[in-house]
Amino acid sequence: MSQAQAPHAGPGVTPGASSGGRDPGLPRIEGHRRGVATVRRITEHCARRGLEQLTLYCLSSENWRRPEAELRFLMHLLEQYMIEERGLLMRERIRLAMIGRREGLPVATLSELDRTVEMCAANDGMQLCLAINYGSRGEIVDAARRLAVEAAAGRLDPAAIDEEAFASRLDTAGMPDPDLLIRTAGEMRISNFLLWQISYAELWVTDVAWPDFSEADLDEAIAAFARRDRRFGGLSSL
Repeated sequence: MSQAQAPHAGPGVTPGASSGGRDPGLPRIEGHRRGVATVRRITEHCARRGLEQLTLYCLSSENWRRPEAELRFLMHLLEQYMIEERGLLMRERIRLAMIGRREGLPVATLSELDRTVEMCAANDGMQLCLAINYGSRGEIVDAARRLAVEAAAGRLDPAAIDEEAFASRLDTAGMPDPDLLIRTAGEMRISNFLLWQISYAELWVTDVAWPDFSEADLDEAIAAFARRDRRFGGLSSL
């Protein structure tokens, strides 16, 4: 497959209801641990395929309803990942970004995240975007609030607000919209992920749970994407 057939600005990946997917024999904590190993493999594979960006839904703003012990473990995993994966990110020249609300995240986790983002800032390869404490509805509300504040202060003419102006106030400002959205664990819903940005993304759903998601599964998704006829509201090119 030529690189022109692959999704440049994608994929965005949202795992199932938990990192353990639907496997009843896999404890949730172990599912999260294996899920981090999958992040490592898929990130490296995407970078070597020359994709422009990979966005991973790591923690939604709704996930705070989970047991406290599980949340502490997730924060520990995230902090550990930020430290241990610096070698891979630098070797593959990957840039790192985060979207989502920083409020509520542990100071130590944010510190390691910020340090890794800074270390990778000069890299010129793929961008890895981690959605942490993220919810798309909240992101859209925050963007609308920013526009309202600017308009009320007289810095923005309400008549000048268009799609470009709105997109520039989202967490993903300056990032490309995903070309491909991958949903693992057979879930047939978007789960409040990049609702604005995936307007024209191709959807691909697999029954494979995230801890078991492989490079071959990603290649299958990209191959399916390459066969799609993307019309963006126009007529078929076939």
